[in-house]
Amino acid sequence: MDDRQVEAILQNPKFKEMVAKKSKLSWTLTGIMLFVYVGFMLLVGYNKEFLMSSFSGGVTTWGMPLGLSIIVLSFVLCGVYSYVANNKLDQLTNDAMKEVEAIAHEKGQY
Repeated sequence: MDDRQVEAILQNPKFKEMVAKKSKLSWTLTGIMLFVYVGFMLLVGYNKEFLMSSFSGGVTTWGMPLGLSIIVLSFVLCGVYSYVANNKLDQLTNDAMKEVEAIAHEKGQY
């Protein structure tokens, strides 16, 4: 591909839309995970007494279910990304790729 073809691909509206939607989704889910994880670390650093207190009056403390919920949240967020990518973004990706291939084949290259 020459520079003109690369520029045509980068300026393609469907390609731009695909990149923007994937980026927005990725950054949103990353922000959620960082917010929860940093919040948990701040809780560990500044309120250990709460995490050491009993969850149900027994030996299980609040730290265990909260820590486990962060692990579960990471799996849930991966599932959300997979669902949205497979059901919403795949068609947009296919449309963008068709246009990219058309641009690449203008000179018979790809």
